[in-house]
Amino acid sequence: MLPEAFCAKMQTLLGDEYPAFLAALDRPRALGLRINPLKTDAPPALPFRLEPVLWEPTGYTYDPSDRPGLHPYHAAGLYYLQEPSAMAPVVLLDPQPGERVLDLCAAPGGKSTQIAGRMKNRGLLICNEISPKRAAILSSNVERLGVANALVLNEHPAALAGRFPGFFDRILVDAPCSGEGMFRKHEAAGADWSGETVAMCAARQAEILDSAAVMLRPGGRLVYSTCTFSPEEDEGTVSAFLRRHPDYELTDADAPWFSPGRPEWVPEGSDALRKTCRLWPHRLFGEGHFAAVLTRTDGSSRETETEPAGKLPAEASALFRELGISVPDGTVLTWGERLFLAPEALPRLRGLRVLRPGLELAELRKGRAEPAHALALYLHEAASVLDLTPEQTLPYLRGQTVSADRAGWTLVRVDGLSLGWGKGVRGSLKNHYPKGLRRLD
Repeated sequence: MLPEAFCAKMQTLLGDEYPAFLAALDRPRALGLRINPLKTDAPPALPFRLEPVLWEPTGYTYDPSDRPGLHPYHAAGLYYLQEPSAMAPVVLLDPQPGERVLDLCAAPGGKSTQIAGRMKNRGLLICNEISPKRAAILSSNVERLGVANALVLNEHPAALAGRFPGFFDRILVDAPCSGEGMFRKHEAAGADWSGETVAMCAARQAEILDSAAVMLRPGGRLVYSTCTFSPEEDEGTVSAFLRRHPDYELTDADAPWFSPGRPEWVPEGSDALRKTCRLWPHRLFGEGHFAAVLTRTDGSSRETETEPAGKLPAEASALFRELGISVPDGTVLTWGERLFLAPEALPRLRGLRVLRPGLELAELRKGRAEPAHALALYLHEAASVLDLTPEQTLPYLRGQTVSADRAGWTLVRVDGLSLGWGKGVRGSLKNHYPKGLRRLD
């Protein structure tokens, strides 16, 4: 049930287009998935009915009856479930391998993992989320998709602005919003909607954007996006930001699939706002989104202190020899009893709330090391491998012991895609799939 005030507002804004907009919200919601290029260049034939998403080469829509979230390919990180219009902001951000990129409001991780795929695990990706609970979900998704070059932080944007002025090449601000594009997905979004919520969100978006503005280098690209239709949070927020930050300008998004922004809907709206993008559910297959591409034209770049490289413990070296792998380039970092491989030129972490300082390699235990689940999801090969078909994976994903003639640590895969670890003991494989991820069905 859509809020009456929302319907009245949209009817006033859209005029003759309103019936088509309303009819779109009555249809079943748009469902999509995005293939993870970190896992494969040529994914196996997926057993789903898929149609390409025009603006994202790795994106597809699927039929809800296929339920791809239950397939073992999902546990292996082959794809991320993401509705099609939510894929647009990262396409507009266009991150490149080797750059320094910030996803400032990153949970649950769809856009962070999309950025990581485009960066090909090269460069520095900082994924931040202010909510501790949502940051934990973000961290889990970064791990599942085999991302190696990401730090997951749980910080206030203002704290990061004080730490990283003029540091990033690209920044994504997918801002918290009133969620009008989520009404089909979450009934609570409609129940909680009000004009006061819209005003509160716009004020919070301004604060977040002001922090982001400090952290972008001159010539860098900032993409601001929301999943709402409200002009106050979309064109209005961008217009007010440009007045506060004369060192920023709107850049043409060059995205023919999307509709232009509507400057006439906000006070002091300039024609430049037509360079912003609106993704309407009645004009394309998606829930709805807004995005603006902003470029910083002036200011100064700044470097920051880097974390000193640690030394690979002897027990970890012995483990990697057993696994038949070599450690990729990066900064080895011991974090309590856990060993990580962080991106090269890792910024100093002291004083930051860090959930994941890179790729977790191993857990250190009294003179020995056990391989981390994240390492399994990152790897494609190991000295000992057990390949399963999708039909054979369910006992493993439930945490059961698997019959297999393997010795020592073994990488368990489904159709060549890594799922996790097992350890061969007397003709069976002791299950090391994390308890919190195990299937209960």
